[in-house]
Amino acid sequence: MSEERDEMTSAFSDLSDHVSDPGAEEFDTGQPGLPILLDALTDLIERSRAMPMSASVLVNKHDALKLIDDIYAALPGQLTHADRVLSDADEALDAAHAQAQRLLAEARDEAEMLVSKHEITRQATERAADIEANAHEVARTLKREANDYCDRRLADFEIDMGRLLSQVQAGRAKLAGLLDEEQ
Repeated sequence: MSEERDEMTSAFSDLSDHVSDPGAEEFDTGQPGLPILLDALTDLIERSRAMPMSASVLVNKHDALKLIDDIYAALPGQLTHADRVLSDADEALDAAHAQAQRLLAEARDEAEMLVSKHEITRQATERAADIEANAHEVARTLKREANDYCDRRLADFEIDMGRLLSQVQAGRAKLAGLLDEEQ
């Protein structure tokens, strides 16, 4: 039993040596994010010694609580990432709106320059309407794509958060069961 505990403590120590800032995002710093921490917690529980005739396991309380603390510490980084995704989507929408406004202004300017003769005026009006319709379509497309991108990113984040919540709840339930058994 002490050999298993030593192996678990050693494995946990190896992981925590690399985790100086659990909230740091994996793609920014190379340090573990939520999925890695959740995998470490799952691994800790799966490698724990099983109780005979029971679905319960003996988990090193310190190691499990340390991982849970690291997970809580990583949450602000994940939320910051979600805010950044939303901010990027807002910037894309603003850029699309600005581009549409520029296109509309160009269309109006071009139409005003062409107003000299009846035929030129008619052609300019048609062209301006086409450019304006095109600009509105481009703006709608860019807005729809930005909204779709934002929705996909938020859906991914929602899935990750649901998974995180389920794993944390399962871990806490197992720890609560262990505490009840000890009493």
